[in-house]
Amino acid sequence: MSDALINGLAGAGGGIIAQLITYPLQTVNTRQQTERDPKKSSRKLGTIGQMCQVVKHEGWGRLYGGLTPSLVGTAASQGVYYYFYQIFRSQAEADALDRWKKGIGDGSVGMFSSLAVAALAGCVNVLFTNPIWVVVTRMQTHTKASTETRLNRNLSIVPDETILAVVEPPPYGTSHAVQEVYDEAGLWGFWKGVFPTLIMVSNPSIQFMLYETLLKKLKARRASSKKGNDAVTALEIFLLGAVAKLGATVVTYPLLVVKSRLQAKQVTGGDKKLHYKGMFDAIVKMIHYEGLSGFYKGMSTKIVQSVLAAAVLFMVKEELVKGARMLVKRNTTRVVNVARSKPL
Repeated sequence: MSDALINGLAGAGGGIIAQLITYPLQTVNTRQQTERDPKKSSRKLGTIGQMCQVVKHEGWGRLYGGLTPSLVGTAASQGVYYYFYQIFRSQAEADALDRWKKGIGDGSVGMFSSLAVAALAGCVNVLFTNPIWVVVTRMQTHTKASTETRLNRNLSIVPDETILAVVEPPPYGTSHAVQEVYDEAGLWGFWKGVFPTLIMVSNPSIQFMLYETLLKKLKARRASSKKGNDAVTALEIFLLGAVAKLGATVVTYPLLVVKSRLQAKQVTGGDKKLHYKGMFDAIVKMIHYEGLSGFYKGMSTKIVQSVLAAAVLFMVKEELVKGARMLVKRNTTRVVNVARSKPL
């Protein structure tokens, strides 16, 4: 099994676990980002208050709206990202070694090379998985009230006796979200928000640049103080991942808000400030109607969710990689020993 495949599978596993733990926070955060009415009382409730409101009015299930496609998206995103990241990283390390042999550099991958590697892997990931996240955003921002509004609009054209037969709105599932996106904009609708998302590859790029830099420094300090032992514990990986994600989130959060606005259901007709034609139209309208504060809606929730998710992901991923490499090494040793034990 190649090192790239090991990292890809470990990244997918770590991402799924992190997603399961932090998903309710993610749902509330997406709703905060896409809230366009500054008079809404939900803005004053705080994260916990909004979670309680969702449970009270819509049930526990709405906190996990879109969980299934989100888990698929997480597994796909982390798997694709880590797979290509390892491939690009290995190539960067080989290039750095070649330059070192020619007397250029110290043979290690520099900060900017790490940034470029993470950016390339992020671009590949975005282009592959953006449709999944459009569907997830629709399901996270869909409310019981919007289902009832749509149902009432449809029932207004049917006889009263038919309306009496209706007990409750039908559940809003993945197929409904997919159909809704397709009806609005066709296949292109599944790549809504792709431009700010591509720009946002700077988030994992900054995250991995910080993580690799901090990890490298920690290992160097550990090696110099403990007779060459540069082992890093799971708790240290957790903390490094948290710090790296915190820095990346603070820098790129406004783009995340714009992306969520574009991927959420667009309001056609009525108030023009609620409808966005594209990334630049969204930015201009947000500045005009909401001010700069609009770009930071729900940021505190996002910091808690993303930092916790990233920390769990890094910790689980590194442990899975260690276990997989030990397993591969053990199997390889066993095969070699069996081969040596056979008589010629």
